[in-house]
Amino acid sequence: MKNTAIIIPARLAAKRFPNKPLAEINNVPMILHVFNKAKESKVGEVFVATPDKKIFDIVNNNGGNAILTQNNHASGSDRVYEVYSKKIKNNVDLIINLQGDMPNIKPNTISRLEKFMRSNDCDIGTLASPIEDENEIIDSNVVKVCVEQTLKDDSFLEAKDFFRKKKNLINEKIYHHLGLYIFTKDALSRYVKLSRSKLEIERNLEQMRAMENNMIIKVGLADFVPLSVDTKEDFLKVKKEMEKL
Repeated sequence: MKNTAIIIPARLAAKRFPNKPLAEINNVPMILHVFNKAKESKVGEVFVATPDKKIFDIVNNNGGNAILTQNNHASGSDRVYEVYSKKIKNNVDLIINLQGDMPNIKPNTISRLEKFMRSNDCDIGTLASPIEDENEIIDSNVVKVCVEQTLKDDSFLEAKDFFRKKKNLINEKIYHHLGLYIFTKDALSRYVKLSRSKLEIERNLEQMRAMENNMIIKVGLADFVPLSVDTKEDFLKVKKEMEKL
């Protein structure tokens, strides 16, 4: 069985930008932009996992497929697992956790990650892009990933570390991490049974739970860098970019 599902975790209670999934770009809520791009990737069935009735209604009333989840999940991946275990456990072998705050993600970026994972052996796959602005290195809103070698177009390399800020980065191969992951079904099931780890809590990075429990995360080079919306300023930037098109 080789089937992939895309699950988009989304909630209204973000600390830095409350209600961001409903913020509109070209009169369309951000969560619908992400859902539609996921559908266009043709990777597999797409779900939105949300504890919020407003998101649930907007997605389902616009031809989408939203599932109501519990409100108390520790991470987006835990929310993804709830939908996986309730709805598609016996139908897929790979699950993509696509963040609901990247409205300008390209469908090809999603399908590229799935192709990398199909031809490699690891627990979790993700994507990264070169850092072109040096300010990103010290910006704690930008998550970075370290790998052993330079990422090339066809490489899928094991991650050494993920961080927001770090000292002594001389000679390190550092990239801008994109907020999407692809899990094998066994890896996702294992991940959610693990306790939140020390570095996961300290860095506010859920992937550290996997790293600290010796799960293998591999990183591919992204073909496009979507703008991730964490703050109102981020939203205005991506809104301006998308409304030009």
